[in-house]
Amino acid sequence: MPLYCGIVGLPNVGKSTLFNALTSAKALAANYPFATKEPNVGVITVPDERLTKLAELVQPQKVVPTTVEIVDIAGLIKGASQGEGLGNQFLANIREVDAIAHVVRCFENENIVHVDGSIDPVRDKDIIDTELILKDLETLEKRLEKLKKQAKTGKAADVKMVEIAEHIIKELESGKSARALDLDDDGNQLVKELMLLTAKPILYVCNVDENSVTTGNDHTQRFMEHVKDENAEVILICAGIEEEIAQLEDYEEKLLFVSEMGLNEPGTNRVIRSCYKLLDLITYFTAGEKEVRAWTVRKGSKAPQAAGVIHTDFEKGFIRAEVIKYNDYVEHGSESAVKEVGKLSVEGKEYIVKDGDVMHFRFNV
Repeated sequence: MPLYCGIVGLPNVGKSTLFNALTSAKALAANYPFATKEPNVGVITVPDERLTKLAELVQPQKVVPTTVEIVDIAGLIKGASQGEGLGNQFLANIREVDAIAHVVRCFENENIVHVDGSIDPVRDKDIIDTELILKDLETLEKRLEKLKKQAKTGKAADVKMVEIAEHIIKELESGKSARALDLDDDGNQLVKELMLLTAKPILYVCNVDENSVTTGNDHTQRFMEHVKDENAEVILICAGIEEEIAQLEDYEEKLLFVSEMGLNEPGTNRVIRSCYKLLDLITYFTAGEKEVRAWTVRKGSKAPQAAGVIHTDFEKGFIRAEVIKYNDYVEHGSESAVKEVGKLSVEGKEYIVKDGDVMHFRFNV
């Protein structure tokens, strides 16, 4: 099942422009609210220098990067939790994604209208937070009614679930997001089961003007101060410039453009890697003459699960995994050289895959 990162924000903050820069799909980016009515889904390549380095060492016939799927969701306005604008559709789409990239507008441009008439990223963020919290409260209150009926039997477990639901409701009413709550296993299970919108991991993307992409501006400073206690990553990009970079076909030309902007790499690379991390994903590699390839697994996956990403038969008939740490592979230059110095390990079914592992699976079907 694919994992999705959803791009959200108010109308006209640059969501679709960022989506265009991230993907090969061309979403409609227009200067009016609700230009995006249906969610656009795109597949983006995850940039990884390790894959490039392995390919240089192995010289394979083919190099295949890993990917992640991203969704451009319709813009939200105040009152969405009561169905205003495209609120019901917007919130339903958010419920389906696994993580959120929240785009806030941090640039002035009188030619691009703002639904609230002025630029204030803190206000914009709070509007969306409020709507998501209100929707979560609605979801929780419906569940609480059922839990209270069940608790009338007097079972301790049912009574505890009522207390947990009431506690979460109280915290949300105080303005906290579900992701910020310190809950026990039962509480976390309830949050997961209800697919609460404010429980989803989040990344903030400040869409700035060209001159502020490296240093930020007054808007980004205020915003960062506002979210400093959320333990969330904040990235500065200029979505319009990123879209121009994405349209360049020549790689060297792209590098020159990025360098002239005072950047080490396109901002979209940072957004993609952060989305990948938000989804709790890691990468392992396979390396051979035919192909050097990056594979995606959830953090904490065991070796048979990782093998199953390649083919279900690999997981069913898993015998063992031969593992080389990426740094060892680069240091010694080849699989054979790593074997000679005894740095290749043989792992069984309980081995937990580490980010950057270079793996070869033995299986029997």
